[in-house]
Amino acid sequence: MKIAIIGAGIAGIASSIRLSKQGHEVVVYESNKYPGGKLSQLELKGYRFDAGPSLFTMPQFVDELFLLANKDPREFFNYKKIDVSCHYFYEDGTIINGYSDKEKLGEEIEKKIAVPKNKVVDFLNHSLKIYNITSPIFLEKSLHKIKSYLQPKVIESLFQLQKLNLFTNMNKLNKKKLTHPKLVQLFNRFATYNGSDPYRAPAVLNIIPSLEHHFGTYFPLKGMVDITESLYKLSLSLGVKYNFERKISEIIVENKKAVGVKIKEETVNYDCVLSNMDVVPTYKYLLPNQKINPKLLEQERSSSALIFYWGIKKEFPQLGLHNIFFSENYAEEFRVMNEEKSIYSDPTIYLNISSTERSVDAPANSQNWFVLINAPYNDGQNWEQVIIETKKNVLAKLSRILKADILQLIEVESILDPTSIEKKTQSYKGSL
Repeated sequence: MKIAIIGAGIAGIASSIRLSKQGHEVVVYESNKYPGGKLSQLELKGYRFDAGPSLFTMPQFVDELFLLANKDPREFFNYKKIDVSCHYFYEDGTIINGYSDKEKLGEEIEKKIAVPKNKVVDFLNHSLKIYNITSPIFLEKSLHKIKSYLQPKVIESLFQLQKLNLFTNMNKLNKKKLTHPKLVQLFNRFATYNGSDPYRAPAVLNIIPSLEHHFGTYFPLKGMVDITESLYKLSLSLGVKYNFERKISEIIVENKKAVGVKIKEETVNYDCVLSNMDVVPTYKYLLPNQKINPKLLEQERSSSALIFYWGIKKEFPQLGLHNIFFSENYAEEFRVMNEEKSIYSDPTIYLNISSTERSVDAPANSQNWFVLINAPYNDGQNWEQVIIETKKNVLAKLSRILKADILQLIEVESILDPTSIEKKTQSYKGSL
């Protein structure tokens, strides 16, 4: 078939590889002038930043695409395992090194906050059990297909659903299982991986820690953007064609079947159309004449992010690839975000520094700081004012904990907020 893919994000590129290997003629349309969607990069006066996703787990799913194309992944894409998946900083001076290995993590937590090692290890073992129960259903199958539920692994998993804690939230379960406030906060933060709130999200999301503490945390040797670039090159080698800076204005539908796309006034016919855009703009803007269930467009959006890209003219040896500076009142942070649609005055700060693993990402004796704060999706807020206030609070917090005047160390800066996330990636309201 002749297939059009709308959007050259990672899913669009991966789909183009799979479809091309099946013998289809694939054309990808991308409104930006580069591939990758959120997984792109930014360069500022000698500093290089991975612009979006910064955590790499489960690399086998990237390798799988090369193997599918009968290529040796190591000839095209390489990565290394990270011993400490994250460094956690608390206001009282406590620092926990979040080792990827669960035994070492348990020992670290017992040493730093006196929680028995076995409590941590047991919690992570349970996390892996939940992952093993749920992945055959929710991650590996299409839920809308009846035949998915007839697979032996899925039937086996369905009989174990009572173990998933579907009817309590992450925070409640974590308080019951882990007890210590610092440890509860540490594991609550995994909800933010998909833009969720640990005080409202179902406890089944406790599968997420198993990604770091069972499968491990990794770093692509050329930075996260190499996932995009290597897969993009692979797709080109398979004959996939790309049209950059070509924005699709409509998906043409005849007799309930997608038969082509429209770019401005030009119509191009296809046998199949795949949209890698957010579902809301796909239906709202590309299928304007199609009747859809309004509930689809009214689904609650995930949180967004406010990101500062800072070139820092100093090295901080206590910082690693991934770092988190916790708010003293995590529950209030999420209340402000969800109810007031704003950013709390004492936000949790995620700090990614790829130059700790790849020195060429920053000039000598400097670091490239990717500073991310959880933010509400765009709902018409005065983002200019929110950015000013949040930057002031973030600088004060980092300066206080790191004992340095961070503002004076910023050499270059760029900012990404929910409105620019939506503009660049078509994520509705900037939600992640």
